[in-house]
Amino acid sequence: MKPKTKGITAAIVGTALGAGGLAFVAMPASADDKPALPQISAEDLVQSVVQAKPGAFDGTLKVSNDLGLPAVGNALPGASALNIDSAHIFSDGAGKSRLAVTQGASQETVVHDGTTVWDYSSKTNTATKVTVPADVAKQKGAGSEKTPDPLTASTELLAKVRESSTVSVDGTATVAGRPAYELVLTPKPAERTLLREIRVAVDSQTRMPLRVAVLSNGTATPALEVAFTQVEFTQQPADLFAFTPPKGAKVQEKTPTIDQKDKDLAEQAKQDVKVVGDGWDTVITGKVPADALNAAPKQQSGREGRGGNADPKALLERFAKKVSGAWGSGYLVTTKVGSAVLTDDGRFAAGAVPEQVLYEALGQK
Repeated sequence: MKPKTKGITAAIVGTALGAGGLAFVAMPASADDKPALPQISAEDLVQSVVQAKPGAFDGTLKVSNDLGLPAVGNALPGASALNIDSAHIFSDGAGKSRLAVTQGASQETVVHDGTTVWDYSSKTNTATKVTVPADVAKQKGAGSEKTPDPLTASTELLAKVRESSTVSVDGTATVAGRPAYELVLTPKPAERTLLREIRVAVDSQTRMPLRVAVLSNGTATPALEVAFTQVEFTQQPADLFAFTPPKGAKVQEKTPTIDQKDKDLAEQAKQDVKVVGDGWDTVITGKVPADALNAAPKQQSGREGRGGNADPKALLERFAKKVSGAWGSGYLVTTKVGSAVLTDDGRFAAGAVPEQVLYEALGQK
């Protein structure tokens, strides 16, 4: 599987379907707020972003989206990740981080000190401590998979899609009080995608992405954006990256391991997943467990039943469209930035593409 195609689908499509991944937001700079900066070529700007090492910083992110999710979008797994009111992220520039995400009256805090990850929810007053074994910690990103990192994600996305894009620098902007270049990636004419362009505001000094906006075809405003509303590149106090559970909190401890069963499951998943196409119109196809759609819903708890899992088939009937073709029959979910099909026999296809591209991918052997 090509790294480029994995990056496009994971960063764009996964987020669009509420399955986790990136969430992007920002407030556009005003027309008269364009700082004067030295000219730079698009390729040089891309290279500087990919190679940048911003160092220590703290910043506040604002999150919003207009994905066009179905009315019951909040019932989709991972959809709540798109309803973040704000997030505050701290980094020491050397692997330690602290992220505080606010959703309504509750807050989730994730602290990563390099060998331990704490995940605390004020809503449930529960803290989970994950100790990362030395052999696991050596693997890239191990132990921090629960830490949403929009900076890393946007940088990786930029590195992947540039090969199938027309890249340009569209002037400058001021984001979080800092001068930035406006980098624009547009799909090449041969790409069949729902997306029109990706815009990245790049800090002129550190080359860190300060704002990322994903725009779909037929719309004038971003479908998905993320941006700093405040950011400071300064050394952070060491105690920010240490966490002590509040009094009375329920503490759970976990130590991730990689055993043969995990390796076998990963290998099976790899064999079941296929990448069709290349570039912005990449489609990922695969299979879901045979009994997944027939699973009985778990007992719901809490207000509005948010603590439980709904009946998979009932959810599909509510928010998806029944479709069929030479490839078979199933359910179609569409948003402004992506679409997905789940067939009645357990196959799936997803991409930032029109539905016809999904059907063609399902029809390939």
